[in-house]
Amino acid sequence: MRKRIVGPALAIVAAATMATRAHSGPPFPIVTDARHGPYVISIWTDPDATDDRTPGGQFWIVLAPAARGVTLPRDTRASVSVRPLGSSSHDAVQSATAEPVNGDVTNQFGAVVMEREGPFAVHVEVTGPLGAAAIETMVEATYDLRPPPYMLIWYLFPFVLVGIPWARLLMRRRSAMARQRTATAAGKGPAAGGHAP
Repeated sequence: MRKRIVGPALAIVAAATMATRAHSGPPFPIVTDARHGPYVISIWTDPDATDDRTPGGQFWIVLAPAARGVTLPRDTRASVSVRPLGSSSHDAVQSATAEPVNGDVTNQFGAVVMEREGPFAVHVEVTGPLGAAAIETMVEATYDLRPPPYMLIWYLFPFVLVGIPWARLLMRRRSAMARQRTATAAGKGPAAGGHAP
C-alpha cells in the first residue's frame, strides 16, 4: 500500500516547495492509505489560514483502487469540505471540487478558505464508476509565518552592499598579483637565458 503514495507524495512536496505563498512547512499527510469502499485514500494538506477570503487551505487527495488489477477511471472525482470545529453553522462550511494534477486522476488538488487559525473538520468525498466513498478527519490551520517574497530583497540588500565592494577588492588583488607574477617572470627571463643585464 505504501508504494501507492510515494510517487504522488514526491510530486506534492515538489509542487509545494515551488509555491511562492506556501505554508511554513511542506505538505503533510493527515490520512494515509485508508481503505474506504472501492478506494484507498490518502490526504495531504498545507492548511494555511487566511483573513482575506482567499483559498489558503490546500488539499491533495491521492487515490488508488482498493481491488488489485483495477485502473482508476479517468472520471473519478474528489471533493473536500472544511468546517471550523465548534461551529454548527452551515455557512461556515467551505467546499471545493478537486481537480487532477497535471491530468493525473490519482492525485487531485482542491483549495478552500480557512478564515482563522484552529482545528477544522475535514470531509472528503470520492465519486466515480467504481462507486462512492467518504472520509472524515481533522487538521489544525495556522497562518503562514514566512515573510512575503519581496522582503527577501530587503533582507539581502545589506549583503549585496557589502559583497560588491568586497568582490571588487578581491578582483583588484588578483589582478595585482597576476601583474606581479608577470613582472617577476619577465625579470627572471633574461637571467634564465644566460644574458647579461
